[in-house]
Amino acid sequence: MKEKIRFSGLHPEMDIVYLATSVPRKCGIATFTKDLADSISDEVGGLPYRVTALSESTNGYDYPPQVTFEIRKNEIRDYARAAEYLNGSSAQVVSLQHEFGIFGGEAGKYLGVLLSYLRKPLVTTCHTIIKNPAKEYRESFERVIEFSDRLVAMSPTGVEILRTIYGVPENKIVLIHHGVPDVPFVDSNFYKDQFGVEGRTVLLTFGLLSPNKGIETALDSMPAVVERHPEVIYIVLGATHPEVRRHSGEEYRLSLERKVRDLGLGNHVVFHNRYVDLQELIEYICSCDIYVTPYLAKEQITSGTLAYAMGAGKAIISTPYWYAEDMLSDHRGIIVDFGDTKGLSDALVNLIEDPVMRNKMRKKAYEFGRLMIWREVARRYVELFQEVLKEREHREVREVWQARMFPQATLPDIKLDHLLALSDDLGLIQHAAFGIPDRDHGYSADDVARGLAVLMTYYNQVKSPAILPTVRTYMSFLKHAQTDTGHFHNFMSYDRRFLDQEGSDDTLGRVIWGLGTVVRWGPNQRLRHLAQNLMEKALPKLELVESPRGKAYAILGFHHLLDRFAGASRFRWLLEKFADDLATHYKAHRTTYWHWFEDILTYGNAKLPEALFRAYQDTGKEEFLEVAVESLDFLTQTQWNGVYFELIGNEGWYPKNGEKATFGQQPVDAGYLVEAYIAAYQVTGKDEYLDSAQYAFEWFLGRNRLNEALYDFADGAVADGIDSSGISANQGAESVICFLMALIGMSEFRSQRLMASQPESPEITTSLNLTRYAAAH
Repeated sequence: MKEKIRFSGLHPEMDIVYLATSVPRKCGIATFTKDLADSISDEVGGLPYRVTALSESTNGYDYPPQVTFEIRKNEIRDYARAAEYLNGSSAQVVSLQHEFGIFGGEAGKYLGVLLSYLRKPLVTTCHTIIKNPAKEYRESFERVIEFSDRLVAMSPTGVEILRTIYGVPENKIVLIHHGVPDVPFVDSNFYKDQFGVEGRTVLLTFGLLSPNKGIETALDSMPAVVERHPEVIYIVLGATHPEVRRHSGEEYRLSLERKVRDLGLGNHVVFHNRYVDLQELIEYICSCDIYVTPYLAKEQITSGTLAYAMGAGKAIISTPYWYAEDMLSDHRGIIVDFGDTKGLSDALVNLIEDPVMRNKMRKKAYEFGRLMIWREVARRYVELFQEVLKEREHREVREVWQARMFPQATLPDIKLDHLLALSDDLGLIQHAAFGIPDRDHGYSADDVARGLAVLMTYYNQVKSPAILPTVRTYMSFLKHAQTDTGHFHNFMSYDRRFLDQEGSDDTLGRVIWGLGTVVRWGPNQRLRHLAQNLMEKALPKLELVESPRGKAYAILGFHHLLDRFAGASRFRWLLEKFADDLATHYKAHRTTYWHWFEDILTYGNAKLPEALFRAYQDTGKEEFLEVAVESLDFLTQTQWNGVYFELIGNEGWYPKNGEKATFGQQPVDAGYLVEAYIAAYQVTGKDEYLDSAQYAFEWFLGRNRLNEALYDFADGAVADGIDSSGISANQGAESVICFLMALIGMSEFRSQRLMASQPESPEITTSLNLTRYAAAH
């Protein structure tokens, strides 16, 4: 098993990217996103986060470092590029803040381009939900629903609309309230002197100013209130909405100021035309006695301003938009009808004159607001993200899985490009970051040995002299890696320093496997003799091997050596001893339902039964065959779900009496399965093993849980696995080696079968041109 390389310092279980507008843009979604992201970061121990930001300004914004990607609102290509960028990132979850106005295209349809390409888990917070949408808005929002793992509604009405109007299943909807700052329940008089309103009854409305805020209604109600209570002052806090200012300048604000003059309210209404920071906003809210939201539109599913006022425990009067009806029920506030000037003035007077009722209302609002403070909201989101990630691990996808590839009548051409790109004049670099050799992690004898096995198997088929310089390089590395005791160092840094005294049993076994292929198929006697000498020098250490996998790898090396030197009695004795040991391991751990060599299934599992099939070929011992068949069938039963192989993940493995890990699936297991099934067919002649070999191979090509190919047809690179965040961006040596071993094995076997069925055809050779083979077949 290879070390799992990550290219981010983020916690693997809570690596979040927010898709939204971002500060410093003056936008409610941007503010919400920052507050949410900061709160979640605090909840998970201060981990950093990233934002993919929607931008309108052609010059962009002076974004904070959290913004790592920008989408220009009206550039459709940016949406596709953003999806590609997110897919290539280490993000575990994408948190989408959805509101129609912030995305480009008709009704925001450009967002659908991004979502259709996105391969990350998606949690969408619905800031806008339209009950009776126009066709284009409905279609746009239904695309968001389709691609979201969860939809967050911020009110019960939002939940109900999603369920009844859009047909969203209840288990896909989560109610999480709009977050609010955690502020103390204090007397408003404590803050009034900061704003020069001490001794006055303060009414407040805040937020970006636009015609739908209903400020006119509040102003028209003020004369009757002032007549009874001349100490009243109404503060309208907030800059004009950028969209309003872009199209109409300050025309709307000036019309309100004219209305104030016309109503004679100059001493009772104050406009603060600016965008205040959070601390100043909290102080304004705390200074008010009554908060007013006189909005004009019924279909407002959320309101951050109302939420903030509730969180601060304010007495609230509002018009009956959806969010207000939900939040102010149970006497947490007062509702007056849209445009009802008299109703609003009466409600204000009653609240001013009845401090008992006002304080009771404040307490109810504050108690409910405790559910909405950012700490609690962040905790709910963290739980939701973890739930979605866990669900992805255990989601049953067989019934909805659809192949994205055609059945493989042919196999891909064998491309050694990536393997050779990882090879230099010293050996084989073991890791690759996004396909580029990663020198930071140096070399390993594990990979060099298995790379040698690939090249020798390939050479046996095509006799290509072009690969021989690389073969000599690999042999030179292994000779240098062998210690005086006969064992082998495993890890070497890029500056040519060995990093260990000697490798593990598995390292020794893998080297013997690779050297055995050289003894069997080496292009000249000198190489074959060197491989033989290295194997013989390792004999004292081989006799001490305890690891079952180390023994299995070594058996394969012995099997290759014995094919050329059947009389090599010491190696034959060791092969039979190791096979006996494996059979003994199997009997010790086997139960009625658990047919395996250990009490846990981990990595490289199929090499154990494969080794016993080869041992049976060399010894004829029936016990080896029985254990090989039963254990391989158990592996199949454990991992084949009827549609694709669900390999055992390295994020927990599969212990006896435990749960099988889903993610961290590795190419090594798919590749080894292919080789084991080919060995099983060669020994038993059962066609079912050929089918299994094909399906296991197709795991690389997209027959897998994510329905995505790990193999890159362009350069022959292979992704390092299937993680909860998607296909790994890394393409290391082990992955391409195991793919090539499987591909070469499949192609050689098909060619041999074809030759057997059409021995007279001059067109059929052992060539790896499988297109020609397919046509002939």
